[in-house]
Amino acid sequence: QDTSFVKMAGISHKLAEIVGKDPAVAGVLYFAGASAFNPTENTARVFIQLKPHDERALTSDQVIQRLRPKVAAVEGAKFFMQSGQDISVGGRLSRTQYQYTLTDTESRELNHWAPIVETAMQKLPQLQDVASDQQIAAPHMAVEIDRDAASRLGLSASLIDETLYDAFGQRQIATMYTSTNQYKVILEVQPQFQDDPSALSKIYVSGPNGVQIPLSSFARFTSKIEPLMLSHQGQFPAVTISFNLAPGVALGEAVDRIQALERELHLPPTVTGSFTGTAQAFQASLSSTPLLVAAAILVVYIVLGVLYESYIHPITILSALPSAGVGALLALILWPRSGYSPPGSFNPLELFDPSAKIPANYELTVIAIVGVVLLIGIVKKNAIMMIDFALTAERYAGKSPLEAIHEACLLRFRPIMMTTFAALFGGLPIAIGGGAGSELRRPLGVAIVGGLLVSQWLTLYTTPVIYLYLDRLSRWLGGRKRQPSRIAEVLTDRPRPGLVEDPHVAE
Repeated sequence: QDTSFVKMAGISHKLAEIVGKDPAVAGVLYFAGASAFNPTENTARVFIQLKPHDERALTSDQVIQRLRPKVAAVEGAKFFMQSGQDISVGGRLSRTQYQYTLTDTESRELNHWAPIVETAMQKLPQLQDVASDQQIAAPHMAVEIDRDAASRLGLSASLIDETLYDAFGQRQIATMYTSTNQYKVILEVQPQFQDDPSALSKIYVSGPNGVQIPLSSFARFTSKIEPLMLSHQGQFPAVTISFNLAPGVALGEAVDRIQALERELHLPPTVTGSFTGTAQAFQASLSSTPLLVAAAILVVYIVLGVLYESYIHPITILSALPSAGVGALLALILWPRSGYSPPGSFNPLELFDPSAKIPANYELTVIAIVGVVLLIGIVKKNAIMMIDFALTAERYAGKSPLEAIHEACLLRFRPIMMTTFAALFGGLPIAIGGGAGSELRRPLGVAIVGGLLVSQWLTLYTTPVIYLYLDRLSRWLGGRKRQPSRIAEVLTDRPRPGLVEDPHVAE
């Protein structure tokens, strides 16, 4: 916490040189000192631009893992690395991606418990790069002015403040223009007087008559340990602990472990912890997603019930959805995750090679959820084609439920398979493809392909069985055997278009 701006600039420059030598890095840009990217003077932020995908064989996360031991060898600072995010969801300016904020009514109690929580989080195997924005042990030099002595010398507090600012403020005061160039004039003391607090005794303040009065003649210098930065959230003192996820760890697992850790530490009632930023958005989605899914299924059930004038058969159509969801989740869990390969060197067969060293498991990201939604629509449409045909055969051709669903399976098998294979071959290139942005798109294809393979294999057999059992349940609930409608009696000899008599279907 006692690192100066000059020292941090030197460390940043050294770090940029080390990172720039990596074969996957195209350029490095860093900002040292307090700015829009850094909250305090003793911090720096380094932006690393990677080469295009066709010039490197690693993903950004793999490049980070390769750079970690190199930057850890640089002394004098702690380094935290994370991949750039296309979408940032609120939160504070932090060193790592996810944030957990502690608040309290009293800063003293908060300053006691925050390091305890941070140390405990550093021991969790699910987390890495755990850091805190708490900086309460920064050395300060307090200048206590003897106002009576300064008044006798004709010096005001504002004049003394301006003198100190001129010496240590380091700011541009003018620009010198020449015929060939321009030069910025920076006002500051010489560098050798910036590192030693004893330099304050060499500062002179201009008196009313131009007399140079030493600062030490009317001021006293005291060394103190004070907070470097005070953070608040909702008008309460706050400390934000940020962290990255360990390789292969999902955010939900990390959130559950941190919440369990909070209970294990037995924090005082006044100390409260909450997730902010991306982690907070994830928690909110966990609480609202089940309700949204239930509402969507209810709406689909109502629409299908109105369409088929039945309370039972919409359940037959919806019965195909669990197998689709299970298939998508199994595919995300079991589908091998290939590392990025440049165009021309990517071999899709490596996905199915047991001896290949390929990390497994895809997270259930937003893109994967989009794939599940698309998958549900496809599977539901296949079930609708079968059930709609069977109900029409029952109501307008007077067929029994067994005959109707049997004929529907035979005549709708080819359209169902055409729809399935069209979606399957459309999602397969996304699932095994490489190139720029493939890491983002691949879970979409994996969810579609895996879900279609599992659901189609199951629903072709289960949907007719469920249809017959639910039809029997409907008759039992009705208390009487369902009779063919009058429409069926009138139209028995006039088959509805699409219900062509097939001699191979007869018993």
